[in-house]
This record gives sequence, structure tokens and C-alpha cells, in this order.
Amino acid sequence: MSSFVIKSIGSALNATSLISSKYAAKKAINLFASPRKGRYNDEQKRIIDSAFYEEISYDNLDIATYRWVGKGKTVLLAHGWESNASRWEYILKDLRSQDYNIIALDAPAHGRSDGKQFNAILYSEFINIVAKKFQPDVLIGHSVGGMSCVFYMHKYQLPSIKKMVLLGAPAHFTGVFDRYKSMMGFNNKVSNGLDNIIIERFGQPVAYFSAANFTESITAKGLIIHDKKDRIIPYEDAQLIANRYKNAELISTTGFGHGLKDVSLTPQIIEFIND
Repeated sequence: MSSFVIKSIGSALNATSLISSKYAAKKAINLFASPRKGRYNDEQKRIIDSAFYEEISYDNLDIATYRWVGKGKTVLLAHGWESNASRWEYILKDLRSQDYNIIALDAPAHGRSDGKQFNAILYSEFINIVAKKFQPDVLIGHSVGGMSCVFYMHKYQLPSIKKMVLLGAPAHFTGVFDRYKSMMGFNNKVSNGLDNIIIERFGQPVAYFSAANFTESITAKGLIIHDKKDRIIPYEDAQLIANRYKNAELISTTGFGHGLKDVSLTPQIIEFIND
């Protein structure tokens, strides 16, 4: 979506807010939570065709899961925004060479999972259902998938999970939300309306949902990987998480971007898992 279209939508909602700020905010949150991509194309389907496919239900929604069976440690993979389980193709071969029991899931409204809208709290509940079934030893989450892993661990602390890898994960929802508001050019009426919707739906203000703060309660050993030139989630987010997450190590990269899809990182991840 071009910046002109984005700003045009923002301007239209700003104008709408003069008549009904609540209606404008509701439209804004729906736009924020609705992925424009993330369902499988033919090439992505090829990647996950080798997995054992199974659906698990949560709150009348089917969660798509993919399993590459191994006899070693169980590793659960959680992708990020507008993606799906196929994003792990770059690392799958190396993980399978370790004979790990690999589980991947599709987020709400992504891949083959049900839903029309996404939020990290719902994603964390998806992760909980999948984790309860497969009892993973390790969680690996990319971007908002990493944030959702932290939300999940903060709430449930499944004993089987000993380690967690966060790839380009946001430190707090406030930053994500503020960048959205800024990108759209929302006025105070729409911005305040968005904040109120979060309180109404989740019972807490935006600032409460801080992955960095939540890591303070997590005992599982952590590995944080973040690129210094990440244009989606600022490198400062990784530093903030590392400062709060006492049982974690930070690996900084340059030139791998937000996706961090570089095989040179794989040996470090495997070493962390096997240590």
C-alpha cells in the first residue's frame, strides 16, 4: 500500500472522527488487525507439504499446525505478521538434521488458521493450545510471533519449555501502536479512541502489554537476535528486552534486516538449543 493511499485512509478516518470518534476508531483498529497477506500461495504450500498437518481448536477457531517428526528436542516455531509457517524454510533443513521434533503453527487469520483479524494476545492463546498438546522444549518466535511467545510464557510458564529464541521481536505494544498511528497520520480523536478500544477489549491500557517487562517473570533461558538496521522493529527494542530479560543473551547483526533469514545465524541457534 503506497504512502499516498495510507495517508488518504488516515485523513478519511480523521474526518469521520469529527462525526463519530468511536466509529472512526473502530474502523482504524479493524484496519490495524486485518492482515493483507499471509495466506498460502502455491510455492509456500510446497514448503509445508512435507509436514504432518493437524488442526487444533480454540474458541471455535481452527489452528493449523505442521509437524516434522524427530526424536530429539521439540521445537515450536511461531511466525510473524502477514506471514505463515512456510517462512521457516530457510532453517528447516538444519533443524531437521538435528533430529528435532519440529512444530510450526499459523497465527490467527494467517496461513490455514481460522479468523479474519489478528492480535498478539489471541496468538498467545493459539500458542498455548499448541504447546499444551506438543510440550515443546524450545520456542522460536519471529517479530510479533516472538512477542506472542513472551505473552504466552508470562501467562502460562509451561514447565517443559526451557529455552526461547526471539527474532526481531517488539519490546512493547506501545511502540507498535504508536508507529501505526504515526504512519496513518491519525488525529487525537482517533488515537485516543484506539487506546480506549484496547482497554475495553483486553482490560488493560496499551502500555501494560510490554514484552520487555513480561520477560522479567520468565525463567526459561533466552536468545535475542536483532538487526541493528531493522526498519520494522527498532534495534532499541532488542536492547530493552535484553535489559529486562536477565536470563538472556543478545546477538546483534547488521545487514540481515527484519526477516533475519540468514543461514549464518542457524548454527548459533542450534548451539543455544543444544547447550
